[in-house]
Order: sequence, then structure tokens, then C-alpha cells
Amino acid sequence: VALYESMFNLLEAVIPEYDGAGVVRQPSGTTVTGIVPTNTYKCADDKFIVIGGNGDSIFMRLMKAVGRADMAEDAKYATNASRVVHEAELDQVLSGWCETQSLQEAMSILEANRVPCGPVYSAEEMIKDEHFNYRGLFEQVEINGEALKIPAIMPKLAGTPGGTEWPGPKVASHTDEILAGLGMDSSAIAALKSSGVVADSA
Repeated sequence: VALYESMFNLLEAVIPEYDGAGVVRQPSGTTVTGIVPTNTYKCADDKFIVIGGNGDSIFMRLMKAVGRADMAEDAKYATNASRVVHEAELDQVLSGWCETQSLQEAMSILEANRVPCGPVYSAEEMIKDEHFNYRGLFEQVEINGEALKIPAIMPKLAGTPGGTEWPGPKVASHTDEILAGLGMDSSAIAALKSSGVVADSA
């Protein structure tokens, strides 16, 4: 299984847009080109939420949930095509609402109104997540005598699940070899180490 093939499938309309209309989609940041509103917003507790109001009925539920029933009923936003034109305006409203809610508050309100949303996980939240751990997304290796979590091998194959057999050499273990290859003698290398310019693997 080629990992890039899994990611390629997530590109959705990028290939048809090019093949059918000659359009080369450009980077769009946290938005989804041509699908409005879909973006990432900062909440009151400095955490981030992804909201996907990318359907007419979903959009109406979303705007009512954030206290803007007037926009839900406004013909100016009735179709995705018209919402694309007013993307900045809609983003401003949703951003303002999210700033008044904690991540959990925003999630609870949107989920209750059947609006697709999700948290943007930090590394800390990933490591603490029960499902991530149940699925075996982490491995533990030893680096310089200390345990360290790293991402596990993906995808998981039933017969040959895979694993990290060697986490790599110690930091600076090749310093002498590389500097000697650059023409430095042992005294010059020792001087660099003693002055802290390069690390010593010892």
C-alpha cells in the first residue's frame, strides 16, 4: 500500500477541476476551495475547531445555532455559489461567535444542531486520547536510555503489522567522522566541542 495513494484520494475535485476545466487549484489555507463556510476557528480557550457548513440545509442549521437566523434565511446566502462570494463576511461572523465559546461549548452547540465540526488536536491531546491509544497509534522507543513515544507504523497490516526496530543513532554520534571528512584534525574537533559549537556524543 502506497501511503501517498491514501492522501491522493482526499484531494477530491482537484483532478476533475484540472482535467475538465483546466483549473489548477492553489493553496487555500484552512478553507476548502469553493465550499463555504468551511474553516478552522479559534475558540475562547485558545483551542481550535473545524466547522463544515458546506450544504444549504447544514448552513441554515449552523447560522441558527450561532444566533444568526437572519443570515440563515437571507437569500444572499441561499446557495453555495452565493456563499462563496460572501466567504469573508461569513467567516467573520463564525469567527466572532467561536471567540465567545470554549471549544467544548462550541462543539456541544453545533453537534446538537447536527453541524459537522471537530477539534484540532494538539500533540498532548493525541497522546491522551483513548481511541488513539486503543488503535495503537504510538510506539515507545529508547533514546539515550530514556523512553520516547513516536508514531507507530502505518498502515497496519494483519500479517506483518510492522514496528520500529531501531530509532536511529545517538545525537552527534557521527560528528567526528563528518568533521574529519571536512579536513579537520582531532585538536580542531576537540576545540569545537569544548566551545559548544558542536555536540559531543559521549
